[in-house]
Amino acid sequence: MHKLLYLNKVRKVTAHNPPGRYTIGNMHINEIYQRLLRAYGPQGWWPVRGYEGRNPTKTGNLRGYHPGDYSFPRNDAERFEICTGAILTQNTAWPNVERAIDGLAKCRALSPEGILRIRPAKLAAAIRPSGYFNVKTKKLKIFAEFYTGLNGTTPARAQLLEVWGVGPETADSILLYAFDQLEFVVDAYTRRILLHLGLISANAGYDDIQKFCTDGLRQSVAVYQECHALFVEHAKWCYTRHPREDTLLTP
Repeated sequence: MHKLLYLNKVRKVTAHNPPGRYTIGNMHINEIYQRLLRAYGPQGWWPVRGYEGRNPTKTGNLRGYHPGDYSFPRNDAERFEICTGAILTQNTAWPNVERAIDGLAKCRALSPEGILRIRPAKLAAAIRPSGYFNVKTKKLKIFAEFYTGLNGTTPARAQLLEVWGVGPETADSILLYAFDQLEFVVDAYTRRILLHLGLISANAGYDDIQKFCTDGLRQSVAVYQECHALFVEHAKWCYTRHPREDTLLTP
């Protein structure tokens, strides 16, 4: 079903239609993934500046997305840009990250060498649109040094988690999208949807949710990328501050 046709059927959740009322029983996570894929199509994550693609998402710039093309990143510059975006997107919306990345590019600081060279105050000004810019300046400086020390190798998840400012979601985003590693990303949107559908408990931890997803999905980098991106897209349509009934994933 085309997403616009689907969204025309969406009703706002009210006191008579509380979020917790709707469940999908024992629906397999792969069935959720397939329904989302049919509704929204490939998402083309992670977007990169130098690619003039099309944007299938509800938000974000019109460039950089590459639906159905899983060859990204195509070079080290794109790999580091994805890592940078994964850090900048902490606690902010993606359009703000795009503006911050553009700011870094204008300062010639969209590289580990550039970030290490630029003065902290100038770096903070460049990434100001992403919010928490002073803290993120420190995170980028530390990560750039870490990245340089990799010397072209792929980091282990445990290594990333030792880097200041890198938590499980950021680490898995970097591994999945920048290094093509089989790590499923769990974010607030994933949690929100699965909790609404009654498939996880309110106190489920990151690792619990990640295992729930990976146990039911085909082990494929492309599938993990698409499933994560589709959760985000679906949540932007149906699980905002004013949630609607999820008719796509409920009977």
